[in-house]
Amino acid sequence: MSSHPKNPPSSRPLVAIVGRPNVGKSSLFNRLAGQRRAIVTNEPGITRDRLYGVATWEGKTFEVVDTGGLVPGEPRSGAGESGASLAREIFRQAQVAIEAAALLVLVVDTRAGVTPLDAELARLLARTGKPVVLAANKVDTPRLASAALPFHELGIQPVVAVSAEHGLGVGELLDELTKDLTTAEPESGAPDSGETGVPPVTLNVALIGRPNVGKSTLLNRLAGSERAIVAPEPGTTRDAVDTLIPAPPFVHKGRGGWWRLVDTAGIRRKGKTKLVAEKLSVVMARKRLERADVAVLLLDATEGVTKQDAAIAGYAHESGRSLVLAVNKWDALEKDTHTVELWTRAIRRRLKFLDYSPLVFLSALTGQRVEKLRGLVAQMGAVRQKRVSQEELKEFLRELPLERATVPGGRGVRIYSLEQVATAPPTFLLRANLAKLHFGLERFLTNQLRERFGFAGTPIRLRLARRGGRRRRRAGARRKG
Repeated sequence: MSSHPKNPPSSRPLVAIVGRPNVGKSSLFNRLAGQRRAIVTNEPGITRDRLYGVATWEGKTFEVVDTGGLVPGEPRSGAGESGASLAREIFRQAQVAIEAAALLVLVVDTRAGVTPLDAELARLLARTGKPVVLAANKVDTPRLASAALPFHELGIQPVVAVSAEHGLGVGELLDELTKDLTTAEPESGAPDSGETGVPPVTLNVALIGRPNVGKSTLLNRLAGSERAIVAPEPGTTRDAVDTLIPAPPFVHKGRGGWWRLVDTAGIRRKGKTKLVAEKLSVVMARKRLERADVAVLLLDATEGVTKQDAAIAGYAHESGRSLVLAVNKWDALEKDTHTVELWTRAIRRRLKFLDYSPLVFLSALTGQRVEKLRGLVAQMGAVRQKRVSQEELKEFLRELPLERATVPGGRGVRIYSLEQVATAPPTFLLRANLAKLHFGLERFLTNQLRERFGFAGTPIRLRLARRGGRRRRRAGARRKG
């Protein structure tokens, strides 16, 4: 499944799902896209940004976009300044999707009946001049199909009774959505889904950090469009928003390539999340992190490094992601000639286990050093795929200053062989006169490998081979013989 900025890198037609809050738009989106991509709970107002997916029906492929719950006009009084700002942003994001779409699906709730807001949205969509299909949702059994009849008064045809949760009527809805569609040829140089519906992406980049550190602002800056909602209210992003952007020209030397940016929800400690949606968004953010190649951890220059920053950094390190540390809101600080040095020392002290990660001071708001970040991400993506030949590792062992590495008890270490067995992250198998790989030795070897072969920005995994493994295998073979 793919997502994209305002101008999608695809010739597939776009279908926009719209409707008032809590009518089941995200459930329908997940059903059409064939994945649990959007968060679904009973809490209204869960979806805020635009979420994109790919749907295929009877050999026809189209893109589908889920939008936030629409409430046209000014937000209700009492919403508060930040709530009003957020409501306007949700509505504006939905308008972007509506303008880009070839076909619109208005989702309504048959259990609630026709509401004034449904009628207002029907008039709004009619004014676009685009074809509209009305999906009367929550018809969970065939005998409830008559509940869709009152919605004919909205003047939208056809009206299709569906249950997004159970899949009833979704085939009929897909027939309506695709009856006038043809499968378009992919545009030259654009990512093509092929048979899988998944564009060829050269690098997956996750933007991670605490709530309100500027992840969505950075995503918009990298994408060159207002792809994600930015509001002063913490926790604005709940779904993981995917955006495809062209890889920098220097990465592929003009041959093309695409990055998938994932703006994850702000990761809080479990005890700090109260709403079901917030808890689900944290779980999904961590899952999305595990599918990334490179993670950019945003720190807030106005607040310094917190315990939660260290916890999130630990998630990324343990999951084997390559990691770039980015101090955001750098433009908001008063600085002198020593500010960078002091900040660097403080970060390296608080995040000692990330001494291998490069550090950049930037402003997502103004664009300061964002291009430097882009270059670091490209470098980290290449480094994590690096493979060292066996000959190079043999030479590395011959020159290794093992006299500086001892295990508890003072016994000398003998390393018999070292072999790279995996990339992403680089993983090495070690054979030595050890029953256990002690932390001090592991850190020593990791630092030596990083210095020798340039594994900047990526964790290195060391595994100790079982002692006597070859002899046991030979003895077992003799017994079988």
